[in-house]
Amino acid sequence: MLTPVAPQGAALPWSGEVNMADVAARAGVSIATVSRALRDVKGVSPATRERVREIAAELSYVVSPEASALARKAKGRIAVVVPRIDIWFYSAMLAGIEECLRAEGVDTLVYQVHGEAQRSRFFEELPARRKVDAVVLVALPMTHAEVGRLDTMGVHVVVAGGRVRDLPRVDVDELGVTRTAIEHLLGLGHRRIAMLRTDDTEGTSWSSDVARRRGFQETMAARGLPVPDDYIVTEPYGPTAGVHGMERILQLDPRPTAVFAFSDEIAIGALQTLGRRGIAVPGGMSVIGVDGHPLAEAFRLTTVSQRVEAQGRRAGQMAIGLVRGVEQRVRQVVQAELVVRGSTGPPGG
Repeated sequence: MLTPVAPQGAALPWSGEVNMADVAARAGVSIATVSRALRDVKGVSPATRERVREIAAELSYVVSPEASALARKAKGRIAVVVPRIDIWFYSAMLAGIEECLRAEGVDTLVYQVHGEAQRSRFFEELPARRKVDAVVLVALPMTHAEVGRLDTMGVHVVVAGGRVRDLPRVDVDELGVTRTAIEHLLGLGHRRIAMLRTDDTEGTSWSSDVARRRGFQETMAARGLPVPDDYIVTEPYGPTAGVHGMERILQLDPRPTAVFAFSDEIAIGALQTLGRRGIAVPGGMSVIGVDGHPLAEAFRLTTVSQRVEAQGRRAGQMAIGLVRGVEQRVRQVVQAELVVRGSTGPPGG
């Protein structure tokens, strides 16, 4: 089961001291709206202002003077750091973050740090320092030295779509995502399942990749199904990663009957190979991806949607809340969703 999150207006499942995020969740509005409503700032309708104040009274919440002081000192800019802008996951995450920040009157500065050289330069020069109120790192692979440099930035840091140390983050339950995908295949009767992933991190690692490999192996082991080493196939990242990875999978003996792809883009490449080789999907091979890519529907791809733009919006809200002195939960989990389409079915069916 994937970790649930509270819907707007629902009772909050966590406990502890009430903060502005709690009021926002109960009222079904953003943290910034709560802040404006309670500080009597323009930009909030009378009905919303009254509702927020009523809920704050019910929860015995009052605005912190320190938070108001921090808000007045804010520069009104938040930096978003991504390894690539031309990849759907990152562009979708960026879109969600920017939408949230723009709605709150906060400007977005985008830094693309693709590869070791650009990443090293960013952390050496720290261009965001002194220019912004916070930094959002979007699924950025980092070395230990680079992680250590974060402490010198002098601003709040939020991680979107991954995990870096114990920094505040917004993500999905990666182990849960993987269990959902693999249990879907197991439920269809598959026992020989391969994983197709990519590697383009130059000595670093993606926390999501580590978690998904672990989840894959643990879920299979729980069913008494050890995974042969050659059933985890790794290709250099690129537009043909899924294409070449599936070619290698088709050469395995015994051949897997299903493939769990790290992303929808990789899965779509794998489907192209199967089509070119005349192998029926799902009868000859089932394929499942992760992401919720817009093209997944066009390719009839079964996927676990991780609601990327929703993660981006939550990360933007978290960054704004931290800048305004609002206490935040260290982690916010966005609920993923299994979307079953035509690329998965019983083996040989």
